[in-house]
Amino acid sequence: MKRFVLKRRYFQHGTYSTLHRADGSKVCCMVERPWLNNAKSKSCIPPGTYTLLPHKSPRFGECYVLESKDLGVTREGPSQRTHILIHKANYPSQLQGCLAPGVDFGFIEDEWAVVNSTDAFNSLMAELGGEPATLTIIKD
Repeated sequence: MKRFVLKRRYFQHGTYSTLHRADGSKVCCMVERPWLNNAKSKSCIPPGTYTLLPHKSPRFGECYVLESKDLGVTREGPSQRTHILIHKANYPSQLQGCLAPGVDFGFIEDEWAVVNSTDAFNSLMAELGGEPATLTIIKD
């Protein structure tokens, strides 16, 4: 099973991270909502280790979902948080507790964002290859 580490930096307007393979090489950038005490659909999820599972979302199509029963995050519940997806988006405001990849960080319309989310998402999906993986989220 492939293993990844997400190295986070927290800001008032969002959480910005870099995703790394087990060998330390960078895969992409990620954006999430800011930390808001793990509030459902409003906060990034807690640091820790999650399983990444292939998922088909009615809204986003083929994507990945995070799961860690120990951290209260499951695919469908019952749990504290459900349906935490990795899908395409550029701004924290476009997310409801999910994660979005980007090729790099930047400004779009004067707002911090990740850029080229579609390209980064497609590359990440190809790298994951429809297989489960492990994701460990840490503070950078």
